[in-house]
Amino acid sequence: MLVGLIVGKRESRPWIVSDELWSLIEPLLPIPGPKLKPGRPRVPDRQALCGILFVLHTGIQWEYLPQELGFGSGMTCWRRLKAWNEAGVWDRLHVILLERLRAAKQLDWSRAVIDSSHVRAARRGPKSGPSPVDRARPGSKHHLIVDGQGIPLAVSLTGGNRNDVTQLIPLLKKIPSVAGLVGRPRKRPDTLLGDHGYDHDKYRRLVWAMGVKPVIARRGVPHGSGLGIHRWVVERTIAWLHGFRRLRIRWERRDDIHEAFLGLATCLITHRHVQRLC
Repeated sequence: MLVGLIVGKRESRPWIVSDELWSLIEPLLPIPGPKLKPGRPRVPDRQALCGILFVLHTGIQWEYLPQELGFGSGMTCWRRLKAWNEAGVWDRLHVILLERLRAAKQLDWSRAVIDSSHVRAARRGPKSGPSPVDRARPGSKHHLIVDGQGIPLAVSLTGGNRNDVTQLIPLLKKIPSVAGLVGRPRKRPDTLLGDHGYDHDKYRRLVWAMGVKPVIARRGVPHGSGLGIHRWVVERTIAWLHGFRRLRIRWERRDDIHEAFLGLATCLITHRHVQRLC
């Protein structure tokens, strides 16, 4: 049985899939098609997921995934990650986790906080661009919106040269409908907080039109916006995302593979909140 060792409150092998997490993921996985050619038996999905998590946590290259771990080859894990991402597994898992939090009344819809973070792109590819903070080298941005306590609601990937404000509305629209309580699912926060990178009256009006109150810092305010007491939660969540070494630098030329890692990491962070709060 694949069970992680625990040292204090920290997992010594966080890439080992727990029984609890696997019970949530297994029903979402697509059924594999029939084997067309004879050969080695298919690597079990749970072991392949452990291999994917090993790459996500350690940042190791696919081809160097240690075979003695029993997770299959790096290419096998890569194919499995690609297939599961195309099947929408991480999006559906994220909604399930958010619904558990809402059922326990642990989602703070009173406000949401938005921010982004730049990462270097080792290879040029879709959704990468000349970085304005790294001498025009290739880079990408992780855009994130969280609830009032830092639980991720939606995440996206763009080129490093995209202005933050252009992703405000798409990210707000990307928040899924979250059931879990009697009544209609919840999709919009009451208030949206952002730094001066989102300071544009046009986008304030668009946010208002969606039924959300924008609280966005204005450029040129001499003593800051005063929003730091609430905005720090998104910065902490971004730090959690970049705690996964594979997300600190974008190694993948293909944007869908990096987005798959980003979606999986978002689910893992949300699952930690479920374990702590539910």
